[in-house]
Amino acid sequence: MLWVGAQGGMEADLVARFNVPFTAIPAAGVHGVGLRALPGNVARLVRGFFAASRILRQFKPDAILYTGGYVAAPVALAGWRVPSLLYVPDIEPGLALKFISRFAHRIAVTTPDSARYFNRPVTVTGYPIRPELAGWERHQARQHLGLDDQLPVLLVFGGSKGAQTINLPLIRALPELLQRYQLVHISGTYTWPQVEQARQQLPVDLARRYHAFPYLHDDMGAALASADLVVSRAGASTLGELPHFGLPAILIPYPFAWRYQKVNAEYLAAHGAAVVLENDQIAERLVALIHEILSNPSQLRAMQAAMRSLASPDAAQRLASELASLAGEQQQVAAAGGEA
Repeated sequence: MLWVGAQGGMEADLVARFNVPFTAIPAAGVHGVGLRALPGNVARLVRGFFAASRILRQFKPDAILYTGGYVAAPVALAGWRVPSLLYVPDIEPGLALKFISRFAHRIAVTTPDSARYFNRPVTVTGYPIRPELAGWERHQARQHLGLDDQLPVLLVFGGSKGAQTINLPLIRALPELLQRYQLVHISGTYTWPQVEQARQQLPVDLARRYHAFPYLHDDMGAALASADLVVSRAGASTLGELPHFGLPAILIPYPFAWRYQKVNAEYLAAHGAAVVLENDQIAERLVALIHEILSNPSQLRAMQAAMRSLASPDAAQRLASELASLAGEQQQVAAAGGEA
């Protein structure tokens, strides 16, 4: 196996955690960038194409898996003859994924709603869940994080860097929220100093209910398993992780990421599993919405059931089977060519 990523991307460290060989190529976006940046980005994509060509000649893959991103485009161009599987994590594919779909031999999607964006058959696999996330159950998770089994648990997170527009209103509301709930807050690194300061200013009895972290790696599954309600953005992972845990959500789509998060959030809301809150309404409505849902057990149970009904526990295996099938077909073709 070989992972091809973008130079300067964050995935290098994440891939290294799983001991997967990694190499990087130049890549950059061309859609929505300014005229000043466009020539340089195009040049990086051209260099990425030649770098990908060298990698493919040396590695000689039997199959390629694409999951989007700028780095996938030069690899798709260089490897158009290699059997390939395109996996679309979000419901709506971006321009890069639509472009790559022209070269992919098969397309896998997270939900049936993605089929309308392609004029060819797709396979619905669901969103793959990491094993270390899926192994947690509620009581064990709450014990691990030092949470009280008798109090509702609110989980708030906004990505690795965090979401300032979520974190700052939440910090201001801590005294009110902690009167009624326990709070697991994954703030990201950007606003972590403000989070630490806010925690130090809480009364001791409320501070015990506030469990704040800049980031969670191994314990993210515990945070998800322990929660009664989550407040988060609506990236592709919400389509897999929240259904796995049957975790009701208040989803706040990131407004500067095309339509991906908005479409994801509306999909979960349409199934009764989540409530969508616009980014500019956080300060005004977030706390009231949290109280409304957590104080209504019947609504909470209905959202839990709706979210759990969308789970695809074998998504990773389905994707692996599709990829192995492509690789097997390639090996059969190569063997037949050798016999001829």
